[in-house]
Amino acid sequence: MAMLDKQAHFALDDKEVVVVIGSGAGGGTLAHELARQAIDVVVLEAGALHTRDDFLADEWASFSQLAWLDNRTTSGSFRLVKDFPNLPAWIVKAVGGTTVHWAGASLRIQPHEFRALSEYGAVEGANLLDWPLGYDDLAPYYANAEDRMGVTRTNDIPGLPGNNNFHVMYAGAKNLGYECNTGHMAINSQIRDGRASCQQRGFCFQGCRTGAKWSTLYTELPAGIATKHLELRPQSHVATIEHDDSGRVTGVTYFDANGDLQRQQARVVAVAGNSIETPRLLLNSASSTFPEGLANGSGQVGRNYMRHMTGSVYATFEEPVHMYRGTTMAGIISEEARHDPSRGFVGGYEMETLSLGLPFMAAFLDPGAWGSKFTGALDQYDHMAGMWLVGEDMPRESNRITLNEQARDAYGLPVANVHYDDHPNDVAMREHAFQQGSKLYESVGAKDIYLTPPYPSTHNLGSCRMSEKAQDGVCNGHGQTHDIPNLFISDGSQFTTSAAENPTLTIVALAVRQAEYIGRLMKEGAV
Repeated sequence: MAMLDKQAHFALDDKEVVVVIGSGAGGGTLAHELARQAIDVVVLEAGALHTRDDFLADEWASFSQLAWLDNRTTSGSFRLVKDFPNLPAWIVKAVGGTTVHWAGASLRIQPHEFRALSEYGAVEGANLLDWPLGYDDLAPYYANAEDRMGVTRTNDIPGLPGNNNFHVMYAGAKNLGYECNTGHMAINSQIRDGRASCQQRGFCFQGCRTGAKWSTLYTELPAGIATKHLELRPQSHVATIEHDDSGRVTGVTYFDANGDLQRQQARVVAVAGNSIETPRLLLNSASSTFPEGLANGSGQVGRNYMRHMTGSVYATFEEPVHMYRGTTMAGIISEEARHDPSRGFVGGYEMETLSLGLPFMAAFLDPGAWGSKFTGALDQYDHMAGMWLVGEDMPRESNRITLNEQARDAYGLPVANVHYDDHPNDVAMREHAFQQGSKLYESVGAKDIYLTPPYPSTHNLGSCRMSEKAQDGVCNGHGQTHDIPNLFISDGSQFTTSAAENPTLTIVALAVRQAEYIGRLMKEGAV
């Protein structure tokens, strides 16, 4: 691949490199920011490197090309186990991580959401905690992230045009007294930073062939490689993180593209493998010094897994809508993303336009269903509009990632078991969101309305959360693990709570902030 032809190469026994595991929003951004500081970085990515020309305008084929299809097991809610036993999560196993697949929505977490425990109070059955940092701490890094990602409706960047799906939502929003716009999207609405403007192809989830949508695949990683301080190794599946007798990490073992076990030494290790694979790696790295897994002195590794409260509302109309034409997700209503317990729940949710292609619609509209109502919906597909509901779900210690010792991956490692049950607050929020979404479409003449249950895995968050006190979490406010000073968490795993907003902008902002912190510690000789 041309991107790799002139990159730097670092020796396996180089003890001064920073190893970053994962190349998505957190890992890719962190690696670039460290390389800009002339810090040598090795990025180990489990997936393959694709060019934009490789992306497929076909939902099922693209899913097979990009998604993390390694086996997992599930427990918890009946629907998760029954309908999605192997958790086919849309986590991308490829260079660029899930920034290849994401829709581009880039929202800041609100100030009150950083103080969930203080603002909401103790919620029975939830493990709420305030973040160890606040909105003001992250605000300058949000601005940095918005600029580098080209987020629309910030920095005088115009918004994207609205497609028919947006116009239906906009009309209904006016009727209900909501504000509606095409959102803060990390998709170029005009030529910017050498990347094209959005061509409205409608295949955002399948990888952006024009490069209009921000992805570390063709932004952060090539820029980092150009510094000569970053080496990217695709198809490098990390097996364990190693440490010395003092408990400091010393490197990682990984299986290369040929399936051979390699050992890369390191001065610092940063884990950005997503909220399922990151705790799995820490647990699989257990040793006599850390018998419960790395950085798990609190017992919190894998716990407090969140995936947002989600659901979808689709409606059909007399006239064609063709919701699949144009940007997949460029329409938002944020009025319900407030904290107002009078609605019967704490926290809030966003309403965002969403379209699925016909194959995915058939799979997810009502899993396992058949009959006239189901087929009638598909028959009206081109007359359909849709929205996705995404809200703050409650962290629970029992919602967690553990190892399934009875199930092994291709390398003989125990796979992740994902346990998730909705909290009653999540259920109440979803019902309110279904009601409001239905009212919106009814106000503009909907014929039929379809309430779609949550997808099996969406915004994976938590599982290695930040905390002020070591006993409450896994890492501090810079993602530095409480137990091991040269081991960092660099993805959505570090979220203390989920907030209502799509998480990628926050992951990028945290990565920029973390890179400054790691660089300072390295200069001081503290790591």
